[in-house]
Amino acid sequence: MSSPAIQSALAQMQSLATQASGQVGKGQQVSTQIGAGGFAGELQASIQRINRLQQASNAKAMAFQAGDPNVELNDVMADMQKASVAFQMGLQVRNRLVTAYKDVMNMQV
Repeated sequence: MSSPAIQSALAQMQSLATQASGQVGKGQQVSTQIGAGGFAGELQASIQRINRLQQASNAKAMAFQAGDPNVELNDVMADMQKASVAFQMGLQVRNRLVTAYKDVMNMQV
């Protein structure tokens, strides 16, 4: 990963952290639209992002295996790790949702 990519990732994480804490950073606007997307929309978008990461990782690995001189091994490995971490995060979210669903279904009314 190059230094600008690291700086970009850090800036994005800081932006998300300030939004999560309810603060607005300089030059940022916090969207407060109610019902815009909702949980289902965010979940679907997350699954699509995970899918795109996996497809990009597979495409880069295939290009490296085919001998593309523009694809380096460290880039392939970094993309594969990103896709793996994203998939594991998605799996954990799914597990938590299933557990929460079971807890709600087992509640006495």
